[in-house]
Amino acid sequence: MSTLQVDIVSAEEQLYTGQASLVVAPAEEGDVGIAPRHAPLLTRLRPGEVRITQEDGEEYLYYASGGLLEVQPSSVTVLADTAVRAHDIDEAAALEAKRRAEEKLQVQKDEVDYGQVQAELAEAMAQLRTLENLRKRAKR
Repeated sequence: MSTLQVDIVSAEEQLYTGQASLVVAPAEEGDVGIAPRHAPLLTRLRPGEVRITQEDGEEYLYYASGGLLEVQPSSVTVLADTAVRAHDIDEAAALEAKRRAEEKLQVQKDEVDYGQVQAELAEAMAQLRTLENLRKRAKR
């Protein structure tokens, strides 16, 4: 089985560099699965989970808040606005961000930027989904 070189980089740090047999990422138009020899692709990322499966079947989960995904036949680069290892997500902060965003959406005032609030809500929900998936995998 062949592998891809995978790099996940945020503005703060390089989170992952190594080989993988499969990468699943949240592209703007829907999740994409990338295997070795994938066609070249450059797309924007939406907030969500990036899953890396190594050749031995071990999986690593990361949360990316958005950014770019570059795919070449033998490499994948995730250039994330913000990225974090799934087990490092602050669940309490994500829940609080979700609560605040939902509260703002309930307010019927002109000063509320609904697009911004919806983006904040989407990020919080994506973080919570990533944590949920991490817990499901841990039970296996």
